[in-house]
Parts: sequence; structure tokens; C-alpha cells
Amino acid sequence: MGAAAMLTVIPAHAEAASATLSGTTVIGTHNAYEKDKYTYFAQALDSGASLLELDVYTDPLSKRWRVSHSNPFGNDNNCEKATSPGQLYGQSRNQDLGSCLDNIAAWHQLHPDHRPIIFKVEMKNGFNNTIGLGPDEFDTLVAQKLGSMVYKPSDLLGGTYPTADAAAKADAWPSRDALKGKVLFELIPGTVEQANPFDHYWTDQEYGDHLRDLAAAGTLSEAQAFPAVLGAANGDPRTSRYDASIRPWFVFFDGDAATYVNNAYDTSFYSANHYVLIMTDAAGVSPAISSTAPTDTEVAARLSLLAADHASVITSDWSTKSAAVLGSVADRG
Repeated sequence: MGAAAMLTVIPAHAEAASATLSGTTVIGTHNAYEKDKYTYFAQALDSGASLLELDVYTDPLSKRWRVSHSNPFGNDNNCEKATSPGQLYGQSRNQDLGSCLDNIAAWHQLHPDHRPIIFKVEMKNGFNNTIGLGPDEFDTLVAQKLGSMVYKPSDLLGGTYPTADAAAKADAWPSRDALKGKVLFELIPGTVEQANPFDHYWTDQEYGDHLRDLAAAGTLSEAQAFPAVLGAANGDPRTSRYDASIRPWFVFFDGDAATYVNNAYDTSFYSANHYVLIMTDAAGVSPAISSTAPTDTEVAARLSLLAADHASVITSDWSTKSAAVLGSVADRG
């Protein structure tokens, strides 16, 4: 871990234009849609954090995408009923996913050259194709609301590579400068679907199948998101979890930081292949620091430590920190 002390943490607005998405480490906010973190979701966007998390339920009664931590039948969040910049920071909250996306689009109008932001979407109870809330409908909603703002799997392939894996291994990721004004979507399976004994077809596999099938049909540009392999593991976790036909569509990985670090997993695998590695609960790595209010020095040290361990994004509940802190960028690995 001695290399951590040698890393340079760069303020977000001074980051090297040539640094690629895969060559840097940034900070994200866990459950950024919660009102005790930010009064309005636009403030989460203002925060400087490079990853913001949304929890989404498919509601079988209303057939809508709900945004909430624990209520699948209602919305409980800081997203506003706002579709234009002038409406932000003061409208009624507790809106659905479409309104959260409207907020992003409105905020983007105010900040067209903003940092690249990853939106981590935990599909709490998974997709539900039977009620018209499957991967196709998710893509359609995101595309309708955000359009060309979204950096998609087809953008990574660039018409050159056959799969996301091939593109990542060639480090086809653009520079952070080229990604200004762009957003990316990461999809992970949710706690409810994982606990459901009758659900054996989770978000990650479902969206992986979706990418494979779109690519085969020549319509990959319709896909708006990157599915993530969830859970810290040593080696390549795709080999034991997925059919060979969809393994090459996973280039996002997401797991607990302490599990990676404390077990001395060889995380160089991720940076060597230019995969995006999201390390959650960054505060819990030994020596533990506050998960809500660490000092700026502690955050900088944790960012450097986990950058040396090949993380692309580290997340915690540090919503009280300044944009200068949450917008920090470190050299990865």
C-alpha cells in the first residue's frame, strides 16, 4: 500500500484532459436520492460526486418506476416535479424515475460541460417484463429523457469492437475531457430480487442477455446502460456467474471495498483490463473512518489508498463534504 502515498489527488476542475475514465479514481455518494443527504436531487448533482445512486422498484400496481429505499408502491426521494432549470430547487419531491431523469436533464442545461457522472441504479426488485417494465422500456425512458447525454455501450464499441469486453481491453474509453457533459448508467441487481426465492433471473443477467441480443440484431445503440457484476471476488467473477455468451458484455464490477482490500484480492485484474471497478463502503476499509463526516484529509487518504488498489470509483455517505472534496480525481493504480 506504500504507493498510495505517492498518488496525486487532482481537483476536479484541474484534472488532466488526457486521463481516461478507466485511468482515474473518483468519489461517489451512496443513495444520493435520499432527502437526508440532499434536500433536492439537483443538489446531489451540484455536489461534485462522480457517482450518484438511485434505488428503483417496478411497481406492479401502477406499472411505474418507483424511486425509494424500501417502499415498492410509492416514491420517497428528493427528485422534484421539475422539467426546466428554473423549476429546480423548490418543487414537490417524491417523484418517479422519469422525474429524476427530468431533473438531470434540467440540471444539465445549467451545466452543459459538467463532469462525467455515473448513475448507479439498483433495481431493487428487478425488471418486470410482464408489466412492461423491462430492459427495453428502461432504455426507452432514459433515451427519451436524456438523449445524447448518455454514454452507451455502443459508444464504447465505437463501431470497431465486437463486445464491451474487447473494447475495454483495448482501453477504448474516452478521456474525461471528452466525456464532459455525459452521463453513464450502471445497473445492479437489488436486495429484494436477490432475496426472492422465486426469482433466479436477476437484473445483471437480464440486461446482459439484452445487450447480447441487441448486438446480434444490430441495434446495440438502443441500450442505455452497463450491467455490473455485483459482489467482491478474487479473479474474474464472470466465469462462474454467467453463460459464456454474455460474459463479454460485463465491464463494470461492483463490490465492498473492505472485502477486496482486507482479503488482499488481486484487483490489478480490473485496471489491467481497463474495467470499471466500483468499491462501496469505502469508509469501512481498515483503519475505518467516518461514513458520514470524515475530515478532508481522511477522504483524500482513502481515495489514494483505494486508487492504489485499482478502484475506479469509491463510494460512501459523504454527502456533507464540499464539491472540491467530492470532485477529487486520483490516478488509478
